[in-house]
Amino acid sequence: MTMPFIIAHLSDLHIKVGGKLSYKKVDTQGALRAAINTLNRLTPRPNVLVITGDLVDFGHDDEYQTLRQALAALTMPYFVIPGNHDDRQALRRAFGDHDYLTRQSGFIQWAVNEYPVRLIGLDSTVPGASHGELCQQRLTWLDEQLALEPEKPTLVMLHHPPFISGIEHMDLQRLAKAQGLAAVIQRHPQVERVLCGHVHRTIQSRFAGTLACSAPGASHQVAFELSPGAPAHFVLEPAGFLIHRCAPGQGMTTHHCFVGDFDGPYPFYDANGLID
Repeated sequence: MTMPFIIAHLSDLHIKVGGKLSYKKVDTQGALRAAINTLNRLTPRPNVLVITGDLVDFGHDDEYQTLRQALAALTMPYFVIPGNHDDRQALRRAFGDHDYLTRQSGFIQWAVNEYPVRLIGLDSTVPGASHGELCQQRLTWLDEQLALEPEKPTLVMLHHPPFISGIEHMDLQRLAKAQGLAAVIQRHPQVERVLCGHVHRTIQSRFAGTLACSAPGASHQVAFELSPGAPAHFVLEPAGFLIHRCAPGQGMTTHHCFVGDFDGPYPFYDANGLID
């Protein structure tokens, strides 16, 4: 790697069909179009996009077709993993040309090796449930994959956060028994980040000797409520995504970016120095 390698990280698209609003309030299709427009305009443009689950709202075939049509506007390659709102078989049917989705017959797990940063996707979904799990089969596969490239900077991705957020109703549906994942990650120091979604907020937590990062929601955010017993609500705070920049001799840095157009940029200085 001689130049910075830039990974965009989007999550929780919750796409519906025909412009139908999610929860009768959220235009998830419009939000995805806005996110794609923002990503395509970035300079430098991300080398790749990863999407960490809840691609659609109910796992229906027509929802995935709607998603495919929207993602065709991207000017960068992208990789997806399932979330608790997704259906493995419907996802594979819709993305049949994405051969990495069929490298295992059951779980959707994959490793992409052709970039300066290795990308590994995990399937933490439990059919019919909101929480996540990684059984021994999935963890053994991850351990074996990480052992193949011990010197290459790596991102490990799953949908469910392996940490406590403090938002009680989301913590009830996080990754169960996260210590199993932690034990694997601790054996492989090349893991620069563990990326996730699900919680619809940007949160960072130390995890297994590395940093775990959740991406904001692509359309709506989970309400920031740290009080015990707080209700499960969402808010229409600005949508966003994460950018992970990896550069030689500099390691990896992570940026939270907002979707949309905003006032500015304005200069700090003019001919007289700092503007007063």
